[in-house]
Amino acid sequence: MNASTVLARAVVQALIDAGVTELVLAPGSRNAPLAFAAYDADRQGLLRLHTRIDERTAGFLALGLTKSGRRAAVACTSGTAVANLFPAVMEAAHVGLPLIVVTADRPASLRGTGASQTTDQVMIFGEFASFLDLDEWPSPGLLGNVAAAGGPLHLNVQFELPLTPEGEQAPFSAPVPEKGRCQTHDISDREAAAPLPLGPRTVVVAGDDAGARARQVAEAGGWPLFAEPTSGSRTGDHALRTYRLLLDSDLGRQIERVIVLGHPTLSRPVTRLLSREDVEVVAVAHAGIWSERPFPVAATHQAVWVEDGTPDPAWLGAWRELDRATSRQLDRLLHEQPELTPHEVAGAVSAAVPSGGLLVVGASSPIRDLDLMARPTPVGSRRKVIANRGLAGIDGTISTAIGAALARQQRDPDARTIALMGDVTFLHDAGGLVLGPAEPRPDLTIVVVNDDGGSIFTMLEQGAPAYAEQYDRLFGTPHGVDLASLCASTRTPHWKVDSLPELQQALASPNGGIEVVEVRVRRDNRRELDAAIRGLA
Repeated sequence: MNASTVLARAVVQALIDAGVTELVLAPGSRNAPLAFAAYDADRQGLLRLHTRIDERTAGFLALGLTKSGRRAAVACTSGTAVANLFPAVMEAAHVGLPLIVVTADRPASLRGTGASQTTDQVMIFGEFASFLDLDEWPSPGLLGNVAAAGGPLHLNVQFELPLTPEGEQAPFSAPVPEKGRCQTHDISDREAAAPLPLGPRTVVVAGDDAGARARQVAEAGGWPLFAEPTSGSRTGDHALRTYRLLLDSDLGRQIERVIVLGHPTLSRPVTRLLSREDVEVVAVAHAGIWSERPFPVAATHQAVWVEDGTPDPAWLGAWRELDRATSRQLDRLLHEQPELTPHEVAGAVSAAVPSGGLLVVGASSPIRDLDLMARPTPVGSRRKVIANRGLAGIDGTISTAIGAALARQQRDPDARTIALMGDVTFLHDAGGLVLGPAEPRPDLTIVVVNDDGGSIFTMLEQGAPAYAEQYDRLFGTPHGVDLASLCASTRTPHWKVDSLPELQQALASPNGGIEVVEVRVRRDNRRELDAAIRGLA
């Protein structure tokens, strides 16, 4: 075999040995040795190959696969192809996701020259990824050691001509199962955790990826739980639905201590709470390249446990009562609106996710609407909600959802996956709908809340009446795109609904494969509606 074929097959074997089961490939010439090797490994059943024509889409597909529990790698050719992986790498770095990026490169002797498609790919992702520059495969086990550190890993592989295989290739070897058990976080493990006294009036804030630990802490202390939709903690009877509306109430002003787990990013009321001088903030360390909290913290611990004692039932009871009353007011307000609201869309989508199902949520307004509308679910129902909250961008949301659905259904073929996103987020990754006829294709219902532009800004400073003249051109960005025609161009089934019963019917009767349900809502009254909602408490 020629040198490039040997090196490429060694890289693919190392990926298999490290537990990679999904490889996303963006085609190119310089990465042809990797492509041929990945094809053979796919034919052997040792990994599943996905091909995409766009590197940014490929990166977020691999990200979604990884978020949903599979070990994934993405491979591309040299030059600008590498730069298009940057958004996915940044997102993975900020949430500590072990995404593996394999980039093909020209030989090092061509660096600094005008050779075609040659640029400086060495450490191109900077601090966002661990890095190995390879012209031959290093010692066995090195890939596993580097990847075990957490966060993305970038393998930059130098390929010499010729780039196509010659003759018979030896088969790949199946991975050897690792011995040992997975590490788990247990709040009862008092040797490795810090104690929390019951005393102060406490609430638990669960941000993105906080996990079941946040719910367990809240239950042990008898405290209310403010859990974002993607926290993995919005379960049980301590979680409150309308918590962010309650923080400026008289009850909210009585909070003395906040326990923070995960990465909270959704709500300005929560940010104000965490910045209050009269509130003690105790944080549990979270994953990601930047682990420092953006607010004053009295103490940070790897884990916490609640000291023995009798919780004050009146404190939790008051929060529950106020949450129930505010939820009723919110539902009444939305029901009284003359047309379907984006909040009601989020509520219907959340209710449609069955036990064992998966919901992928886009950034901007949809996840904030979901935060108000998603009712806490029973413990153990295995409903999972994910979003790209590391940097909260709208990049690659369709591709992330497809990857997450593929991974979920690989474990459970009957699992239901729904995605919720706005029209601008949908358009930003419309290329994610471009799948070849032989590509693995999940069952995925994509609900697009279409208000012909960006409504998130209407609720921020830019949406104030003083800027009405400039608003649409600079922030609202109406696009007028016919989503039905766009979907038709990729042969993606499309339904357009205008009412809540129509939406509920569409969600209750998926047709299989990838399908888009477009829901038209208003944008011109969004600022006023948001003000009315904030005024409920």
